[in-house]
Amino acid sequence: MENNSHPLYFNLTMFVYIGKFRYPAFVLFLLLYTFIISANLVIIVVISREKTLHEPMYIFIMCLSINSLYGSGGFFFRFLRDLLSDSNLIAHSACYTQIYIIYTYASYELTILGIMAYDRFVAICQPLHYHSKLTSRVISKLLAFAWIYPAFSVAACVYLASRLPLCGNKIPKVFCANWPVVKLSCVPTVINNIIGMFVSVTTVFLPLAFVLYTYMQIFLVCRKRSSLFKSKVIQSCLPHIVTFVNYSITVFCDVALSRIDLEELNPFLGIILSLEFVVIPPILNPLMYGLKLPEIRKCILRNLSCLIR
Repeated sequence: MENNSHPLYFNLTMFVYIGKFRYPAFVLFLLLYTFIISANLVIIVVISREKTLHEPMYIFIMCLSINSLYGSGGFFFRFLRDLLSDSNLIAHSACYTQIYIIYTYASYELTILGIMAYDRFVAICQPLHYHSKLTSRVISKLLAFAWIYPAFSVAACVYLASRLPLCGNKIPKVFCANWPVVKLSCVPTVINNIIGMFVSVTTVFLPLAFVLYTYMQIFLVCRKRSSLFKSKVIQSCLPHIVTFVNYSITVFCDVALSRIDLEELNPFLGIILSLEFVVIPPILNPLMYGLKLPEIRKCILRNLSCLIR
């Protein structure tokens, strides 16, 4: 029998609003997922094969692409299946697994963007110290921290949520998320709220604040330099700025939507805004870095010309 305080399944209620659009949506998101896999794999293969791209900035870009494959895989497999299914029930364990993957994906994205901001800060503001500060050992430590800390901090949040006795099983989203599950709790969630706030501050707000600080320093340096120097800085930093702004907006939308009842809002708009969080960044990242950075673009075009021949 099903234990009422620990339901065997969760019901993703927002799928009912997709209705007759399920099959067109399936085709659209299948094409988007195919593009995400292809574009990010191209970035990963090109950077890993080209020795000229074995520099800190490109290693971090490759990590972003790996994370895009990780996060989109945790979302799209289940989402595409649910679009074709008459039932939108997801097993208890599968729901918490999806929460863990999506939230670690989000945390990895922000910590990597923070490291990339530090890379640009040193390269522009302290160019003579770049190679002494960003050694292979330092890069390894930064990336290890960027992966390990979110993995354990998010695991703590998911574990605490999984231990809560629940008074319902309805999640008003098209994928599992931590806060909607915590809101179903039959008991006070003070500990969950404190741990969740701490993890949010350390994995979301601190990286965002650090990125803003580094770009403020870069702006102050550029203000006193020549137009040529400024144009080079813009060319180097623009993909990162666009990625950062886009991700900040999507994170804000997800946090805001998790605090309101999407079914009272326009449900269709709620679905689109919630999907932005897991769909747009994996699409935008390879486009920005593959098309905007000339070194990566040249390597991609050279490899394509070799394949055509």
